[in-house]
Amino acid sequence: MRTGSEPRTARSPLRMRLWLSVWGVIWAVLGTVAFALVGRPGWAAVCGAVFLIAAVDAMVIVHHMREGAHFQPGRDVPPYQPPDPRHP
Repeated sequence: MRTGSEPRTARSPLRMRLWLSVWGVIWAVLGTVAFALVGRPGWAAVCGAVFLIAAVDAMVIVHHMREGAHFQPGRDVPPYQPPDPRHP
């Protein structure tokens, strides 16, 4: 529920999330290669799965960054009322 006290210029930490995802992609690739070279296919598969998750996360973050800012109600918009459970 919106309380009306949110900052007017709040921003999502998308750039930080993007760099953390890139960091995860790099380490997952290095881990996959290293474990494959030493003959640990299970650990290589785990690192490969982490790579896929981090890569998809990075793509979602880039998509959100390209969408741009979304409308944020100002101080003149009253807080939303919670939904009434009697009226679905």
